[in-house]
Amino acid sequence: MEKAKYSLFLENALLLQSSFGIVPLLYGSLGLECLTGDSLGVDDIDILIPRVFLTDRWEEFRKVLTAQGFILTDAHEHTFLYGGTAYSYADLEDLESFARIRTEDIGEREEAGVRFLLLSLEQYLTVYQKSVKDGYRVNVRKKKDAEKIRFIEEKQTDAVPKSSRINGSRKR
Repeated sequence: MEKAKYSLFLENALLLQSSFGIVPLLYGSLGLECLTGDSLGVDDIDILIPRVFLTDRWEEFRKVLTAQGFILTDAHEHTFLYGGTAYSYADLEDLESFARIRTEDIGEREEAGVRFLLLSLEQYLTVYQKSVKDGYRVNVRKKKDAEKIRFIEEKQTDAVPKSSRINGSRKR
């Protein structure tokens, strides 16, 4: 796992909690790395937060981050640069309409006194299966969602005890 970026996420999550009471969702490749412990070549930090901070409270949110040294690089994507790392914030509530994942169904973790949300392996699979069909991600971001789907499916297969498999595959 990318420990340096994970530590940066925890610092950011602490800032979000102390400034706004936000319990953020660690998303994207770094979240998947945190869940599995495997290195996935993370290049940024994706964080989901309540929609209100990207809409009605955006100016307040932006001012707090810029006061801490974050530089807004893409207002449309809510992306900031800090210490050479890109932090992108997106709408937590969009998970329900995009992937049918309700916020209350997402697990919460705590590390070093910092609370954050983290999807399960099954929830990540759902997100990447939806993402592979999303024209924006395919055409603009060029993400390797299909590779992530295979990675998650392998992890799920590895997690199933051999006695539960039929001919090497999971029981249905």
